[in-house]
Amino acid sequence: MRKPTIGMIGSHSAEEIGVSAKACGFPTVVVCQKGREKFYTKYNKHLYDEIIVLDKFSDMMHDEIQIKLEELDTIWMPNRSFSVYVGYDDIENIFRIPIYGNRRILRVEERGFPKDQYWLLKESGIRIPKSFKPDEIDRLVIVKIQQKGNPLERAFFYVNTPEDFEKTASSLIENNAISESDLDESTIEEFIVAPRFNANFQAYGMNDTFGDLDFVGFEDRIQTNLTGLLNLPARDQMKLDLLTVNEEVGHKGVTMRESKKPLVYEAAEGLLEGVKKHFPPRMIGLFSLQGALTETSEFVVFDLSPRVPGAPCIGPTSPEMRRLTLKTGRPIQSPLDLCMIDIETAEEQNRREEITT
Repeated sequence: MRKPTIGMIGSHSAEEIGVSAKACGFPTVVVCQKGREKFYTKYNKHLYDEIIVLDKFSDMMHDEIQIKLEELDTIWMPNRSFSVYVGYDDIENIFRIPIYGNRRILRVEERGFPKDQYWLLKESGIRIPKSFKPDEIDRLVIVKIQQKGNPLERAFFYVNTPEDFEKTASSLIENNAISESDLDESTIEEFIVAPRFNANFQAYGMNDTFGDLDFVGFEDRIQTNLTGLLNLPARDQMKLDLLTVNEEVGHKGVTMRESKKPLVYEAAEGLLEGVKKHFPPRMIGLFSLQGALTETSEFVVFDLSPRVPGAPCIGPTSPEMRRLTLKTGRPIQSPLDLCMIDIETAEEQNRREEITT
């Protein structure tokens, strides 16, 4: 039986996806954008059987590209770049290619929709930070706002009073880091003074074979220039008149004390129930709950990634890979290996419609 082709957009996590797909024996296709294709067409061309280069990513909605993907019998792996550069309306209404996972859940990631990730997290019984309006700020808060000129990244800043908010926001607008219009759409939430953990999970389409979900590992983000600033002693930080930027540029593996790990499992199980109720059929594939573990043993979730998280350090740094190898009876080196095994099982049993939407 010929395996389907695993498709992906050439950004964010395409290298991770390509490695797992090829390691599991799937043919692959990557859709690249001119000017950003060299990483895939030169340095990693062995990972992709087909390479499609377009003027812009959104051109993949054109009928001739979709026909090409259909001819390849493509199953598409959604990542953050796919959502941002193609757009939710086109993904939900125009893109004909079967998506591994639930295409209706991707839109939830954006804040500001009536049923956004905060709404879903609350509906799922998951603790989230308290939110504020600018004139209500009475403690340290983090302001999450779109980075100007970069649709893939957000800018963050920290304030503790309404006056501090106005002063800091004005400075960022003056420095061209954010825009006035984006500021109106920003999210203001309490800053949880606690260690951060991005808890990553795999939800299975073939849950009668593998169970509903598996935990695959923790990681945290490396951000520029914030991480560099925090590497300095406090006295030296105070010497710098520096505009802090929180663009994610890397990842690092972390672990959590075993007695606390049930907290993240419980949050993930709550999310599965919430998705099943509000965004049927259910959660399928990798997802991440980004949160903080407080001294009162609460896992407070402040970000949901309902797709491939794009954290290539998880496989090499997570002790869960050994546990998952024992569970599946196959060598698991990356969380995406679990996606490929899920797809492979569905294909063997002629049940593709149960893992795709």
